[in-house]
Amino acid sequence: MWKRLDGLWIYAVAFIAFIYGPVLLMPLFSLNDSTFATFPLAGFTLRHYGEMFQNQSMMAAVLNSLKIAVIVSLLSTALAVPASLALTRYKLPGGGPIVGFMMLPLVIPSIVIAVALLVIILKFLGIQLSLWTVAAGHILICIPFSMTVLMARLEGFDPSLEEASRDLGCSGWTTFWRVTFPLAMPGVISSLLLGFIISFDEFVIAFFLTGTENTLPVYLYSQLRFPNKLPGTLALGTLILCGSAILVIIAEVIRKRGVQSGNPGDI
Repeated sequence: MWKRLDGLWIYAVAFIAFIYGPVLLMPLFSLNDSTFATFPLAGFTLRHYGEMFQNQSMMAAVLNSLKIAVIVSLLSTALAVPASLALTRYKLPGGGPIVGFMMLPLVIPSIVIAVALLVIILKFLGIQLSLWTVAAGHILICIPFSMTVLMARLEGFDPSLEEASRDLGCSGWTTFWRVTFPLAMPGVISSLLLGFIISFDEFVIAFFLTGTENTLPVYLYSQLRFPNKLPGTLALGTLILCGSAILVIIAEVIRKRGVQSGNPGDI
């Protein structure tokens, strides 16, 4: 038995090293006092971070991605809240197929969605590509993630609390704001954070739908052709990696917060 446990530990360590090893090298090379990301390291320096903040094109791309991510997270969550309520609180005809259809962006390759949106936007709608078209594409792929989180949260607390509110004379709107929404707040915040992360990091749809203004992932991809731009890219990637990890942890902690209940399905 102990040999089996030792084997599992070895497998777990090897698996984690394989998955996260290349990512963890990025912060190390961002501190390397050299243009090339190679061993042995030439020394440690923070100058690449200073050069990163002085790069106006890079900072403009960061600002574009931040704007899109904020808009996408707000709109995708706002659209997912009523949809999740309808699917969890009412027995809709064809509810299962509706949920499956709304979750399709989770299983369809991003490049297929990007090409389809590109054709629709340019050929059928005649809209010029811009940051707004990127935001529209990101909303499409973020809504399923938001609904997944919100539906799990709405199904996780006792619906008798809402029934008690209505029995006491509250309207459906008052019940939503005073009972449902506060109880669902951890899911709402988690949905906002996940939508922000997904939109900020998304590349394929942004690559196809962006116009003259680049988002950060598209900008970073374009800079990989120039070796002298690599250190600043690694420095920015390190900051994004740390920020994304913090947001994911916060989202997961908030998602797990909930009302204490004896029901097995409650969060």
